[in-house]
Amino acid sequence: MAISYQTDGVKMPAIKKRETTAWIKAVAATYNKKVGEIAYIFCSDEKILEVNKEYLQHDYYTDIITFDYDEGDIISGDLFISLDTVRTNSEQFDTEYDEELHRTIIHGVLHLCGINDKGPGEREIMEAAENKALFLLKEMRTYQKS
Repeated sequence: MAISYQTDGVKMPAIKKRETTAWIKAVAATYNKKVGEIAYIFCSDEKILEVNKEYLQHDYYTDIITFDYDEGDIISGDLFISLDTVRTNSEQFDTEYDEELHRTIIHGVLHLCGINDKGPGEREIMEAAENKALFLLKEMRTYQKS
């Protein structure tokens, strides 16, 4: 039962690993899920394109690819995150890089919890779940400071 943070060709982003791990577990718990083995692999656009082509036969860049290895109520998976695309998205959506990175981190967990974003109306459900999770992170940070 562990969450690991790795890099492939990029510098590790400035995230607080203990805080992020506690947050991921808290979000999973809101969906009655437990965290098994989750590996975050932070990478470049080139690497995520390579993974997208090789495993999903998709020829485009994306911010995250989630490989789901869930078993029952235990969520597990490999999550590839392109830091290049996260930065582009933060500029495009006029959000702080840290917020966009955390949104992407939790997006993969929400997929593991069973939330989809490809069908009609699903994108809005995913965005609401991301916003709720980001609010929880802010609450956790506020509580830690007090």
